Amino acid sequence: MAAERILVVDDDELTRTLLITLLRKEGYAVEGSRDGDEALQVLAVRGVDLVITDLVMRGTDGMQLLESIRARQLQTPVIMVTAMHEITTAIAAMRNGAFDVLLKPFEKSALLHAVERGVAFGNVARRNTKYRNSLEHLVEDRTKQLKQAIFDLERSYDTTLEALGDALDLKDSETEGHSRRVTAYSIALARSMGVDPADMKTIKHGAFLHDIGKMAIPDAILLKPGRLDPEEQQIMRKHCLYGYQIVRKIPFLNEASDIVYSHQEHYDGGGYPRQLRGDEIPLGARIFAVADTLDAITSDRPYRRGSPFQAARNEIARCVNTQFDPRVVEVFTSMPAEVWEELRDAIQGRSVVLAS
Repeated sequence: MAAERILVVDDDELTRTLLITLLRKEGYAVEGSRDGDEALQVLAVRGVDLVITDLVMRGTDGMQLLESIRARQLQTPVIMVTAMHEITTAIAAMRNGAFDVLLKPFEKSALLHAVERGVAFGNVARRNTKYRNSLEHLVEDRTKQLKQAIFDLERSYDTTLEALGDALDLKDSETEGHSRRVTAYSIALARSMGVDPADMKTIKHGAFLHDIGKMAIPDAILLKPGRLDPEEQQIMRKHCLYGYQIVRKIPFLNEASDIVYSHQEHYDGGGYPRQLRGDEIPLGARIFAVADTLDAITSDRPYRRGSPFQAARNEIARCVNTQFDPRVVEVFTSMPAEVWEELRDAIQGRSVVLAS
């Protein structure tokens, strides 16, 4: 094993030489410095296992050297050597982080014992620091792995949700791409309203899955080309409940299920299935209601062409306080039509909306 390195700091050459000679005979690797400034230069180049320094020196004294070592957060034990009449200052040095104090004149055995304990203490302190740093790196690495695993899991969830949306599009080709468009519109509107980023995923998932309950509606009703009769309308309206029952069973979609359940409610209580009104309706559902109407009016259908975005804006403004939340409508009408046109064009042919 390499000999422990000791730095002796004393402006008295005779004392410095005696200490160096004594410690070298004990097998230590020792070098000397004439004052605190020279000692700091040595420490800046290479570390040592122990510093033995006189308290009173010209220039940077022992106390200042100790403060500099501690300020640099070096794990180097410092033994202070001082005369009896400087005991008060020596005590202050101990309080400031000195490992030990030797009073002049000192016995050889006392010096060697202090050095032995100081070197051992330094070794333990460095091992602890190394272990703590290693532990911090390990925790940091595990945290990164966990974040990546969560990200991968969320991507897997989103892919599964997109598959569900695609399945509905295949069943009801008349509204193909509707889920992706209303999701993008809802996200843009929610951002403009300053919705908390933590709630964006809930709105995103709720908007995308709003019609998932239609999977449980008989094809004879879902795909009927003409107007539904009253009995068929009642069955069709159950898709909100069916969707809620499907989505709420998935833990990470629990909050989104409320949007699925409430997406056909009206601000004045005239919607369905529970006739909720005002703030009883989840904010995500109130945002979605505007996005849904925007897409319904501007999208092509087999029996008609889509209307311009300005027509949708006028209709939504007309239904404020009845079908729509006035706060949502205010933000919507303040946004230029180009925003919605660009979103619609960007979504055409895109396979991923949930990652937005």
